[in-house]
Amino acid sequence: MRRFQILCAILALAAVPAAARPAPDSFADLAAKLLPSVVNISTSQTLKAPPQGAMPQLPPGSPLEDLFKNFLGPKPNAPRHVTSLGSGFIIDPSGYIVTNNHVIEDSDQITVSLQDGTQMPAKVVGRDAKTDIALLKVTPRKPLPATHFGDSDKARIGDWVIAIGDPFGIGSTVTAGIVSARNRNINAGPYDDFIQTDAPINRGNSGGPLFDVDGNVIGINSQIYTPSGGSVGIGFAIPANLAREVVNQLRQFGIARRGWIGVRIQPVTPEIAEGLGLPTTQGALVADVTKGGPAAKAGLYNGDLVTGFDGKAVPDDRALPRIVADTPIGKTVNMDVLRKGRKQTLRITVQKLADDAKADKPSKAPPAPVKNQSKLSQLGLSLGALDGGARAKFKIGAGVQGVLVSSVEAGSPAAEKNLRPGDVIVEVAGQPVKTPDDVAKRVGGDVKAGKKSELMLINRDGDLTYVGLKLN
Repeated sequence: MRRFQILCAILALAAVPAAARPAPDSFADLAAKLLPSVVNISTSQTLKAPPQGAMPQLPPGSPLEDLFKNFLGPKPNAPRHVTSLGSGFIIDPSGYIVTNNHVIEDSDQITVSLQDGTQMPAKVVGRDAKTDIALLKVTPRKPLPATHFGDSDKARIGDWVIAIGDPFGIGSTVTAGIVSARNRNINAGPYDDFIQTDAPINRGNSGGPLFDVDGNVIGINSQIYTPSGGSVGIGFAIPANLAREVVNQLRQFGIARRGWIGVRIQPVTPEIAEGLGLPTTQGALVADVTKGGPAAKAGLYNGDLVTGFDGKAVPDDRALPRIVADTPIGKTVNMDVLRKGRKQTLRITVQKLADDAKADKPSKAPPAPVKNQSKLSQLGLSLGALDGGARAKFKIGAGVQGVLVSSVEAGSPAAEKNLRPGDVIVEVAGQPVKTPDDVAKRVGGDVKAGKKSELMLINRDGDLTYVGLKLN
């Protein structure tokens, strides 16, 4: 009986969930420790003078003369100097400072001000527009108080955070809040993975740190959502785990050196999953593979679903670019793929992401009417042959093969999926098509077979995309 009571007591203790960390009585001690590591960043930029004649010629004594003088100054045709303010934080006592790229972009001069009032000129070590991160360097007379990056992956929704910066140039300001959300995509760049917080962030906080209650930098305050121009409790911070890798690259090379495998990917909708016979909508769907790139050499094909890369899960199409970008260049890793219902593991060697190649110039041939049109009423599509007239009208390159979408009926399944004239249907249900009749036969067969959706591979401006259309 005694053993039974002890066992019950142990089980009862094991069933009690771990208590969340209580809210601190005050952030004063933490703020006093962290404030010296946060800096104000001011920049100046010289704007070129407008060309002569750009100013309106006003009659002498016109009341509009005073209006233009108030806005443009007494010499409107002279070069103008503009200034801006932001924040940053010291990550190395020798003088390395992290901030946002948009804080220092296009600046002629950068000045860093410490909490004690010391001002120093700063130079740009490196900057990365895709993640909006910049690394600066000052030359101090003595070691500076520095902070460090923490593990942003450990931040949980509801955790306390504090933001320190210099909003509106009024001096160092400390605000507190919680982590409101994780993995936010706000279409700021290709590697969006923001931490959302309700800690008040305003203009001038950009580039400043978001700290956890242990004093670790878990984010770089970068964006706010504001209908009014002020804080409404929706701020976004670049996660520390992303920033750390970029900063290390900037410090070592002056630029961000990212991994690349040569694929174009897209999310998996329920219609696409049905069309490809996929058991899940999780993963990154391969829409196109760059010829001669690492993915092509590894044997990756259109329609493959990437579910894992280098031992990391790929839950969606946004995760894969971030994972690949952080993978060391030259490293050979395993890539988990689902192909026609079968799991496969490919070996792939990551290469360096080069600058974007320039797009081919469109044809200058005069537009011609599209011929041989036919309708596909089930999907709301009008199709046409991809002849010379169609290529000239929609500027479609000679290397693109398939069937032209000449018009789309409003409110149709095709319109719901944003198909538009000039798109080219390359495949239907995984099979290449060359004529409107090919498309009609495949769609008609799938309707008779009772399929609920039709999978098409679409070429739009040279990019391939899978689209799943509901069948009426």
